[in-house]
Amino acid sequence: MPKATDQPRPLARFVRVWAAFCLLVVLTMALPLFAESKTPRKLVYRENPGYPLTLREAHIGGVVRLEIMISAKGNVDSVTALGGNPVLVEAASAAVRRWKYTPADAETKTQVEFTFDPKH
Repeated sequence: MPKATDQPRPLARFVRVWAAFCLLVVLTMALPLFAESKTPRKLVYRENPGYPLTLREAHIGGVVRLEIMISAKGNVDSVTALGGNPVLVEAASAAVRRWKYTPADAETKTQVEFTFDPKH
């Protein structure tokens, strides 16, 4: 005589199929949110960072990476350092805070990179 656990009960199978179907519907509805192509915001005003004189004279350079949050109005709301010499990060952050972008429907986040080369 077969055990009750050998064959799935019809109700249990229905619940599993229904749950999978619901999950598929939810994921299908959410897909446009994730697949939406985000075109980069157009930069309309850019100010280059100043190279700190003490670092330039000491021949200290490097790469600074920043993550910036741009408001819907196009202002830079926040700047987060992702890497680089702290003095160079401060110079780059001060310049980026003055940048302006074209307005958009919502705030966006992007990354920017600066290379400070004491030879140039």
